[in-house]
Amino acid sequence: MVQMKTIGIVTTGGDAPGMNAAIRAATRVAHSKGLQVIGFERGWEGLITDSCKTLTPRSVGGIIQLGGTMLRTARCPEFKTAEGMQKAVKTLNAHNIGGLVVIGGDGSFKGALELSKYCDTKMAGVPATIDNDVYGTDETIGFDTAVNTAVAEIDKIRDTAISHERIFIVEVMGRERGFLALTVGLTVGAEIILVPEAQCDLSEVVETLKENSRKGKKAGIVVAAEGCGKVSELATDIEAKTGSEVRLTILGYVQRGGSPTARSRLLANLFAEKAVESLYQGQGNHAVGLQNGKITSISLEDSCKGTKKLDTHMLALANMLAT
Repeated sequence: MVQMKTIGIVTTGGDAPGMNAAIRAATRVAHSKGLQVIGFERGWEGLITDSCKTLTPRSVGGIIQLGGTMLRTARCPEFKTAEGMQKAVKTLNAHNIGGLVVIGGDGSFKGALELSKYCDTKMAGVPATIDNDVYGTDETIGFDTAVNTAVAEIDKIRDTAISHERIFIVEVMGRERGFLALTVGLTVGAEIILVPEAQCDLSEVVETLKENSRKGKKAGIVVAAEGCGKVSELATDIEAKTGSEVRLTILGYVQRGGSPTARSRLLANLFAEKAVESLYQGQGNHAVGLQNGKITSISLEDSCKGTKKLDTHMLALANMLAT
């Protein structure tokens, strides 16, 4: 086995709180093993344009508490082409990158898997996304932070909902999966939780809200993932069919920003250490993760092909507790 001398780090896809903590940890673990570290800027674009910087233990100081990513991230359609891949490979070879730490979500992992087909650089995926939808890990970096951000905002909204006896629909992120909406909804005591994995039946939603009113509930919170459709139309329909005042709040990108929680920082440190250690030992094309309380890894291909299941028990529990 040829001794690896240099690794690269790239943050791709949507940013997530804790990415900086992962960059810091990966850099310092790598340097402790005598490895050089190159950080590629603006995601896959950095590999195509050879936009990079040398990362040292000192250059990543003071970032563990910062949201976003110091390496920045951007969409890169060119990376999806064969020509773009070849440019990325040329950059990796020019810097003698033996291993690449890819910090991002399932889309980032698929990009890393495709890139691995064009080069000998070993890939290590570090799951960082507020969607928490990466197969092979129970939790992703940034998920806990996004949950706490949304919970803090909805707790304030409930104060107004009760004061004015209104129903509030709060949209959280999640175009395709409902992990964030489910966890947030359960922890704020939402009366209704809407996720893409379960079809929204307007009649059932209306009947639930009417039943709550008969029980004496004059206010309510509906947490909806953005992938459930146009919440503005839902708000109009609910208001027309219940006679209650309905207000809509879209939390938007506030969920992706902010200082990472201790939990997100902890996972960033543990995942980064596992990723770098695996690359140093000559293992490649894998994704690290948390399974049953332990830091583990699975093949990058298995992570990309698998589909993480929503915990339907949590949804049933949320409905039970909302009565």
